[in-house]
Amino acid sequence: MAVEMSNDMGNIDVSDEVIATIAGGAALECYGLVGMASRSQIKDGIAELLGRENLSKGIEVRTLEDGIELDLYIIVSYGTKISEVAHNVQAKVKYALNQALGLHARAVNIYVQGVRLTNE
Repeated sequence: MAVEMSNDMGNIDVSDEVIATIAGGAALECYGLVGMASRSQIKDGIAELLGRENLSKGIEVRTLEDGIELDLYIIVSYGTKISEVAHNVQAKVKYALNQALGLHARAVNIYVQGVRLTNE
C-alpha cells in the first residue's frame, strides 16, 4: 500500500518500499547499530544481517489514516546500551521521514534481533 499525498499541482504516491529505504538509511547512521535484520528469522534463530540494498526487508511499514507505523528489525553492536541505540534510531527515523517526505511517523517500533561484536 502506498502513501498518497496531494498538493495544488497534483497527487504524489510514495510506495512502502521507498519509505522503508529512507527509514533504513537513517537508522544505519545511528551509533551502535550494526545493521538491519531480516523480518523472518532463520530456523535456528540466528539473525541475518542485511546489506544496504536489502534494507526494506528489515522494515515493515503500515499506513494509517493519521500517519504511518514502522517496525524496524535491527542488530546492535556489543557493548552499547540497547535502549539508547533504540531511542536514537526512533528519533532519527521520525526526523528523516518528516524531512524527506513530510510524513508523520506515529510509531517506530524497534525489535532487536541480535548483538554483534563487530560490524563485519
